[in-house]
Amino acid sequence: MQRNKTYTALPHFSGKSFNSFLLIAGPCAVEGKDIVFRIAEKLKGLSEKYEIPFIFKASYKKANRSRLDSFTGIGDEKALRILEEVGKQFDLPITTDVHTVSEATWAAEVVDVLQIPAFLCRQTELLVAAAKTGKVVNIKKGQFLGPNQMQFAQQKAIQSGASHVWLTERGTTFGYTDLVVDFRGIPEMQKTNAPVILDCTHSLQQPNQGKGVTGGKPALIETIAKCGIAAGVEGLFIETHPDPASAKSDGANMLDLSKIETLIKKLVPLYQLINKKEDSV
Repeated sequence: MQRNKTYTALPHFSGKSFNSFLLIAGPCAVEGKDIVFRIAEKLKGLSEKYEIPFIFKASYKKANRSRLDSFTGIGDEKALRILEEVGKQFDLPITTDVHTVSEATWAAEVVDVLQIPAFLCRQTELLVAAAKTGKVVNIKKGQFLGPNQMQFAQQKAIQSGASHVWLTERGTTFGYTDLVVDFRGIPEMQKTNAPVILDCTHSLQQPNQGKGVTGGKPALIETIAKCGIAAGVEGLFIETHPDPASAKSDGANMLDLSKIETLIKKLVPLYQLINKKEDSV
């Protein structure tokens, strides 16, 4: 089935059988080694307990910030080395976002999946560079694009040599300070035969707030995730932190780490039920 393409794209999942959605999760940004390892250890344990294919996510660099004094990272090389250690220590595939051609080449030495930020999904040189690394390329849908337009971003990557391209829904701009998710876009993007991921946290952002700090509605993460599974997504993207209020980036829309197991316990059987019905048709 199409969702298996998501799993088998990565060597970490080779030979393993899963009956669950793909989970991409971790903190918004690399804030330091201790906290990153703490989050990775917790998520790794949950992935094993519930037999979920899991990719650890953290941005080694935050390039898209509203204000000059916003947190952008602890240093590119230092942050990438921490991600590399996480991958080796916990035997996990890793993903991070990249913003330039040089970043794609550099990050590809460490991570397994290169994430293209939503605002950059039309940047041809970036897509070509990411494709040429041989890594999985996960392209987030621009908040300014319709789902049918993502076929062109996918085609750029495939025509440039990418063997595996994923598409991620993360909401559409609604007015100046809000986003909405149109779940009709999930099957629309699946027409490309690309696995489709739902970003459950950034879809709930409230961007462009008056103080220059993005807001969010994390209380709706469960609702968004359930709707995504019902709509047929192959994976869920969830940013999480042990203390979102003190997170250095995007804390307003992250899920508290202590709540993620409760969420997973609800989502796995829902996914299995829905896909069982599909398989029996």
